Amino acid sequence: MKKYANSFLRYLIVTLMALLTLFPIVFLVLNSFKSQTEIVKHPMSLPKEFSLEYIVLAVKKIHLGSSFVLTLLMTVFSVALIVLISSSAAWMMVRFKSKIATFLLLLFTAAMLIPFQAIMYPLIHFFDSMGLKNVPGLILMYGGFGLSLSLFLYHGFIKGIPISLEEAAIMDGAHPIQVYFSVIMPLLKPTTMTVIILNSMWIWNDYLLPFLVIGNSRVKTLTLSVYFAKLESGQYGNSWDLIFPAVLITILPVIGMFLVLQKNIIKGIADGAVK
Repeated sequence: MKKYANSFLRYLIVTLMALLTLFPIVFLVLNSFKSQTEIVKHPMSLPKEFSLEYIVLAVKKIHLGSSFVLTLLMTVFSVALIVLISSSAAWMMVRFKSKIATFLLLLFTAAMLIPFQAIMYPLIHFFDSMGLKNVPGLILMYGGFGLSLSLFLYHGFIKGIPISLEEAAIMDGAHPIQVYFSVIMPLLKPTTMTVIILNSMWIWNDYLLPFLVIGNSRVKTLTLSVYFAKLESGQYGNSWDLIFPAVLITILPVIGMFLVLQKNIIKGIADGAVK
């Protein structure tokens, strides 16, 4: 009887946690298809009709199309930079064992413990002095911040790859670049998927760094577009019929990517950390 009681309690706790997690998403979806009046009067009810009218209106008024393209390009280039540099650097650290390689690994690992808030103002000032307080500079910043965890995961996985595979490729006439792209990278697919997912979700949803770097410029990321739309509408009363659909458009790509690739996150982290 005690066993069944414990199981029931566990399932009850998990169910409550799931409901608490899903409630904001359900609330957002319901109110993305309502008018301003309907949202204010009946925020918890189903919409009278599921029409895309308010989503289309939000895209036009908040200029989410250009923001979506900018955020997508910025995420793709930043993640590509992180994957390329962290995987190649981890490979070199594993294969060329030395005190310098060990020190660099410890340095990158220690960098994960430093909060962004501790270095954000000196970093922004430095990039501003270099003329990089813009979108390209933002991509470089994301590339730098994403290196530590990504390199740590790659380093742990590469240690489990037999060096004999690389030696065989070299004996067949492959040079180091061919060995890296033709032998190492295909084997790193589980960890690469994890690195792509984790960094894409972080960069796509990030608000603070784009706000500090590009602020209220002509080009904005999705998070900045939603924020400034909320800020402007708040002067005359919040336009919830625009804000709710805009937030829904912002989070849908991330939710979709996570649902499709969630198994790779656990597998990639386990492979990179255990091996």
